[in-house]
Amino acid sequence: MARENVGQRKVWVYEGHSPRPGLAALFRGPEGRQDFYRYWFKEGPGNALDISVYFALKILPIDACSDLGARYSRYTIPRQFKQQEKRARANLARLRPDLTDAQRDAMFIANCDAQGRFVAEYSVLMRIAAARPRRVQRVGAEKMLEAVRDGPVILAAMHLGNWEIMAPELVEMGVVPNVNFAPPPQRGRNWITRRVRSKAGLRLLPSGYASIRPAFKELKSGGVIVQFCDEGFRGVVRGPLFGRPPTTECNMAVIARLARMTGAKIAPIYCVRTHQARFIFHCVEPFSLPPNDGKADTLMDDIVFINAVVEPIIRAHLEQWYFLDNRLPPGAA
Repeated sequence: MARENVGQRKVWVYEGHSPRPGLAALFRGPEGRQDFYRYWFKEGPGNALDISVYFALKILPIDACSDLGARYSRYTIPRQFKQQEKRARANLARLRPDLTDAQRDAMFIANCDAQGRFVAEYSVLMRIAAARPRRVQRVGAEKMLEAVRDGPVILAAMHLGNWEIMAPELVEMGVVPNVNFAPPPQRGRNWITRRVRSKAGLRLLPSGYASIRPAFKELKSGGVIVQFCDEGFRGVVRGPLFGRPPTTECNMAVIARLARMTGAKIAPIYCVRTHQARFIFHCVEPFSLPPNDGKADTLMDDIVFINAVVEPIIRAHLEQWYFLDNRLPPGAA
């Protein structure tokens, strides 16, 4: 595989949301009035709707809540998100050329279904977790737990099925990791995500560059962190590589660097949906990065090594992959 001549990964500094503008903002000139209008009139109704729907869905039975999300997304995505549909179908054609058109159509519909179920299930997440093992089964957890006992461990998570299910599962097994995540830009969805993850028992690291130091400190002390290894950033897939040359512009580079600096093992984890709101939580056997054999810089080799574990899992479950509708960079196939 050819190497990409790249420098260091660009630093992403999470700036968070601006403070809530009060009436005084109206007297701070045009900029203050724009902030007031954007918060209360442009963004406010959408945020209020997101939070209202989140609480309203809590009254439904678990499967009814999940089914409602699926029906809604199957209806709205082809009608209101045509560009995303076009990208998702194009990505399926590039990544699964072995399938027939009818099979790829079915995968796209299944992905719409999965997107809607995931969002709706925020409202009933803890009830799903409480219904284990009827709703959540575990595969391979023993070796992951053994690695956690020896520490340190980086849990390399993937955006498959409903990845939020992994948090209460880990906590129930006695693993309370620190998690690094990119908050949704919408205030309402950000509030919901933080609320659900906090109630599940996760410890939330600061977002972006600010998470590196506490993550490093946790691993050096023999602890556990969760770092997602697949990602879409600003609408572009940055992981897995999908046949592209390795690049530092991906979360796998962060995982590789932290693993090298701390001696942490890497334990991929993911959750796939079997039917409605029922899942299998997979813990892939933990592994260490190979010896550097005296090389001063093994980062690119490490990224390729991690990708070789992650990419086949993503490819096998594209119908449940959250980033299917993001743009694939040139060279991906």
